[in-house]
Amino acid sequence: MRQAQHRLRIPTRGPALIDITGETSAWVAAQRIVTGLLVLWCPHTSASLTVQENADPAVRRDILRFFGRLAPEEHGRYEHDTEGPDDMPAHLRAMLTGPGLTLPVGEGRILLGRWQGIYLFEHRRTPQEREVILHLLGEG
Repeated sequence: MRQAQHRLRIPTRGPALIDITGETSAWVAAQRIVTGLLVLWCPHTSASLTVQENADPAVRRDILRFFGRLAPEEHGRYEHDTEGPDDMPAHLRAMLTGPGLTLPVGEGRILLGRWQGIYLFEHRRTPQEREVILHLLGEG
């Protein structure tokens, strides 16, 4: 059994689903682990990870609008507003989608479905420098 770990650094410019599939897949392939599990961890409380449709950009736009309605920015709505009006809604949105993913690896690649991609889901309006930790465990 072998293990490998890597950190992706991802600059963001506001709410978005940022596709990290390519960079993540390339790193997994370079590890030469044929069968295993990939764990992705987002160590932030106002950003999250998700697997979502990667074919039609309208899906990502609809998701952003949905989360904007689900946890709206509204002055006076939340007690926690120290970091600005987008901070507490970002915490709520991150809580709903979660900080981690576990994905199977087979034949040396991430076993995603045909229309699936891995996304960092940025919930803040202000630019951020995000990090995603990749941990791969398996056999070569």
